[in-house]
Amino acid sequence: MAFFDHHHFWTLTFGILGNIVSFFIFLALVPTFYIIYRNKSTKEFQSIPYLVALFSSMLWLYYAFLKGHSFLLITINSFGCVIEIVYITIYIAYAPRATRNSKIKLFVLMKKGLFSLLILITRFIPNDDTRTTVFGWICTTISLTTFAAPLNIMARVVRTNSVEFMSFSLSFFLTLSAIMWFGYGFFQKDWCIMIPNIVGFVLGLSQMVLYGYYRNREVIIIMDEEPVTVEIPPPIDAGEARADEQQPQPLQLPEGAVEVGVSGDDPGSDQPS
Repeated sequence: MAFFDHHHFWTLTFGILGNIVSFFIFLALVPTFYIIYRNKSTKEFQSIPYLVALFSSMLWLYYAFLKGHSFLLITINSFGCVIEIVYITIYIAYAPRATRNSKIKLFVLMKKGLFSLLILITRFIPNDDTRTTVFGWICTTISLTTFAAPLNIMARVVRTNSVEFMSFSLSFFLTLSAIMWFGYGFFQKDWCIMIPNIVGFVLGLSQMVLYGYYRNREVIIIMDEEPVTVEIPPPIDAGEARADEQQPQPLQLPEGAVEVGVSGDDPGSDQPS
């Protein structure tokens, strides 16, 4: 009984700390969406990370209901669903028409299509424990795919020698969150929670190491624009010299020809110069 109380204490502790850290991570995007609201434009911001984050929170929320006795998983993922829906709504409101329509379709596809399909498939599994385990591994797989964004940022840092697009504080809190949720999964003996947070810890630590290594390095500017084609005029013939580069040479007139000069100061003059 004493062991159970000790076990429950650490599960509760790591779960509460994980909720606190994850809460601030979700709110870290508020400045980004304030910029979108202020400029009334999404500019170069992408919506895919927010759609994937919402989808992941929905999956973990359903997994927590299947698993039972997971109140701390329910609280943080419920908040995650709400805040991500707010972010996506703001993004869609200020996105260009074509982008808005495509994101709405993707949102409906992920929420009404894929999420409902996964729930429907797992409902055919008769055993409750097996159903929970299968859905837990689905959540783990989806969570692992969300690490593509950190890998992309790390690759950009190495390419450009610049940490402009990497936030040290965000990397630190993501690493801290991974530690807390790993501890929560460890004391619950839940590998579906532990595995993605092991990967998250490694990636978060790697980002902080990269930040420390590249923060004072010389920046390499990579131009993403397409090359511009410039038409080069043909070379000037040897007999044609520009007035600002070469003084006019005296002309050899044919016999019987009359030389007529035009003055630049008096366009109407037809007197020889």
